[in-house]
Amino acid sequence: MAGILAKKFLRAPERFRAPKNALVFALRGDLGSGKTVFVQGFLKGLGIRKKITSPTFVLIKNYLITQLPNYQNVYHIDCYRIRKPGELLKLGLENILKNPQNVVLIEWAEKIRKVLPKKAIWLKFKHREKENQREIIATL
Repeated sequence: MAGILAKKFLRAPERFRAPKNALVFALRGDLGSGKTVFVQGFLKGLGIRKKITSPTFVLIKNYLITQLPNYQNVYHIDCYRIRKPGELLKLGLENILKNPQNVVLIEWAEKIRKVLPKKAIWLKFKHREKENQREIIATL
C-alpha cells in the first residue's frame, strides 16, 4: 500500500507541496504503530532496493532516487531521540526541506512541527483491535 501511495503522490507533487520546498510526509503515532514499515514500503515504491532501517541513532538517512525525473533524494528522518528542532537544524534540515527535488519522510514529526512546511502531509498511525491491524489517517 505505501508503495502505491508513493507513486500517486509523486505523480502530482504540486498539489501537495509549495513549489520551492521538498515534499514532506510527517508521520506520527505510538511505538510499533507502523511508521517505519510504512517508510520501508514507500521507499520500495520509489525503487529503492537497499535494506531500510529506522535512523533512530543516526537521525537522518539519505537515498538517491533514480526512477523519477523531478526528484533526486529521499530522506528518512527519525525524531524519536530529538528534544528540540534545533538539533536537526544543525544537521542541515532546513536545506533538506527547502529543496524541491527532495522527498522527506519524518517519523515522530510532531517533535519538530514548528520547523516543518505548512504543506506537510501528516499521517497518523494507530493500533487497531487485532495485533497486526493499523489505521492511517491523512491530513493534507
